[in-house]
Amino acid sequence: MKIKTLFTAVVLLSSALSTQLFAYENFKVAVYCRAYEVKEMADPAWLEARYKELTQQVHVDKIYLEVHRDLLMVDDKTLDAAKAFWESHGIKTAGGITYTVDESNRFETFSYANPEHRKKVQEIAEHAAKHFDEVILDDFFFTSAKSEYDWKARGDKSWTEFRLKLMADAAEDLVVKPAKKVNPKVRVVIKYPNWYEHFQALGFNLEKEPSIFDGIYTGTETRDAVMSAQHLQPYHGYSIIRYFSNIAPGRNGGGWVDTGGSRYYDRYAEQLWVTLFAKAPEITLFDIRQAHIPLDAKLRAPWQDQKTSFRYDDVMKPIALADGSRVKPTSYARVAGVAFEEVDKTLGAIGHPVGLKSYRPFHSTGEDFLQSYLGMVGLPMEIVTEFPTDESIVLLTAEAAFDKKIVDKIEEHVRTGHKVVITSGLLKALENRGIKQIAEIEDTGRVALVKTFQANWRLVEGDKAILIPQIGYRTNDSWELVSAIDGDNGWPLLHDADYVKGHLYVLTIPENFADLYNLPAPVLTAIRRVITANLPVQIDAPSKVSLFTYDNGVFTVENFRDEAVDVKAELPLSATQIEDVASGETVQTEERKEFRRFGKPAVPVGKTAAFKLAPHSFRAFRVLPQR
Repeated sequence: MKIKTLFTAVVLLSSALSTQLFAYENFKVAVYCRAYEVKEMADPAWLEARYKELTQQVHVDKIYLEVHRDLLMVDDKTLDAAKAFWESHGIKTAGGITYTVDESNRFETFSYANPEHRKKVQEIAEHAAKHFDEVILDDFFFTSAKSEYDWKARGDKSWTEFRLKLMADAAEDLVVKPAKKVNPKVRVVIKYPNWYEHFQALGFNLEKEPSIFDGIYTGTETRDAVMSAQHLQPYHGYSIIRYFSNIAPGRNGGGWVDTGGSRYYDRYAEQLWVTLFAKAPEITLFDIRQAHIPLDAKLRAPWQDQKTSFRYDDVMKPIALADGSRVKPTSYARVAGVAFEEVDKTLGAIGHPVGLKSYRPFHSTGEDFLQSYLGMVGLPMEIVTEFPTDESIVLLTAEAAFDKKIVDKIEEHVRTGHKVVITSGLLKALENRGIKQIAEIEDTGRVALVKTFQANWRLVEGDKAILIPQIGYRTNDSWELVSAIDGDNGWPLLHDADYVKGHLYVLTIPENFADLYNLPAPVLTAIRRVITANLPVQIDAPSKVSLFTYDNGVFTVENFRDEAVDVKAELPLSATQIEDVASGETVQTEERKEFRRFGKPAVPVGKTAAFKLAPHSFRAFRVLPQR
């Protein structure tokens, strides 16, 4: 089966879809309705129209009905009527709360040191619990308030220290306990947004809150790396689900995706896909307005003029229903429906996600969101909250410097036969904390503009010069594995120091993290082979091609690029072929040999399987061993 872009899939499915939209086999779908829309549900005609438009384009299992946002409290009568309507159509209901005073005023939050605000916060929680057995808090259970109340209550604490305690106490005393007093059966779930590096400064407490609430939920969102202030990368939707699932094992309810930042349809679909690649049991579409956000012709893919492009009127072809009538796909809800139908074919085959474990202490910062940039260059990432002592290879970014004992942990892990990869940012942070007891490697304080690289004893040219820190070391005490070259000089890009039974690697991170995408494919492949050697598969591919690995021999590859790419999966010697889990198509493997220095002949080190990926598409494969 030839893999097609989402746009082609929309064309095919929009003209061929029959009868009703069936439930997905491997996940549930929920839709979140803001208080503004819930208020409109007092009008039965409005509600019926939204229901039809939504459910003819995407299957829905649950609807969240928000009771409060921006001081708008939906009345009892409207909530009861809306709840009865959705449940009469077989759709489960739950409540929602957004704790904002005025979202349009830079997301103005409540002041949790203000007695009147505290009273209102509790009143909202009680109102929601009165109507629902499940209530989810949208993004804004944090505080940015710096009122006179907050200033006095803070005392001599930092804003971060003050807000972490303030919000943990508010979670328990103003939300969870009052809600359960009104309705002992209620489950109160906190949904966290996607900017976790900065949570602690606003009072989101990932260390304490997950045990206060009955569950957590993950905001994978969408966002655009260029046009949004957060500049988050597409892979972030996967890495954050995995991270939050490691914070609260078995209690991460799912992923929450919105259309914000979707400059083209595939950006939205990709975020739905990667959320589900991370094994989210439920996915929430924010919000019901997606059933009314038009498929605007302006929102085409960047490659719209290429031959692989779609025509806007093709996307708008009607969906055939059982009675012969036809319904136009009118909104992003249909994009979601198509994306779900495609990904559901593969999700049943994947096992538990595995990746390169990266330790992030609670409330830490440093090289913000770097794991998502690394995920975009083909390194499967798994962020964890404790140093993973049982892992053969561990990745540490500058965040790890927040652990006062991190140098001791690195030393012990390497000395006992393991490998630790530290970034150049962490190396710099630890230079005066004893890291040189393992190897005398340092950040020189100088930078270099480089475009040429040396990998596997071959020179490779990049398309663009990038700025990197110059790492210094002692010749023959440690070794450059991959180098960056400028003129007649060079510096480590991946560096290796052996120590007792193990190895300490330093991965040089460009000054602009996005310049990782400008590293040539052979350079990225050389790095992947070393620092993800413990994973069941690596890829030989350019940047913006991501790999997702699982513990059952299945792997998924997503192409985030605007053009088709050729990919080679690098596999163990025992692998004879790979099988596309959706189509059953098989790809034979070929032997891969590795060059040896000093005139030694190349030796077989594994197998490769080559395949092509269309722009903004994915394929999932099962590795078939030798029989």
